[in-house]
Parts: sequence; structure tokens; C-alpha cells
Amino acid sequence: MYSHAEIQQIVQIQQLMSRKEVIRNIGIIAHIDHGKTTLADSLLAGAGLLSTAMAGQARVLDYLEEEQNEKSQ
Repeated sequence: MYSHAEIQQIVQIQQLMSRKEVIRNIGIIAHIDHGKTTLADSLLAGAGLLSTAMAGQARVLDYLEEEQNEKSQ
């Protein structure tokens, strides 16, 4: 259950994400296989740049050949 303050913060973040002109750069640092690509897909979907149905599956940021090969495995 979220507290009132947490809900307010979530609403503020959602409002900011709906304004594409305020989104700049983002960095995600985590160990391998800890959800960086899934998180990035979800952020892109939240910003309206990727279908929500594809979030977590599109793996938009996987551009290296090795990463692309992992999709089919």
C-alpha cells in the first residue's frame, strides 16, 4: 500500500512523463540481467514512445549484435 506522499510523488512523475519536451537524458546502472532493458522499455512506453504492450519485450536499447541474439534464445 502506498502512502499519501508516495501517491503524490507518483502522480507528479506521471505528469512530468506526459510532457515529452521536459525529458532529457537518463542513465541506468545495474548488474547484467537485472532489468535495465525492461525498465528502459517501460520508461519509453510511459513517455508514449513505445507501445505499452511491447514494453519489456521490445528491448529497444539492445543494439549490439550479441544483445540482439539473446532475443531469439
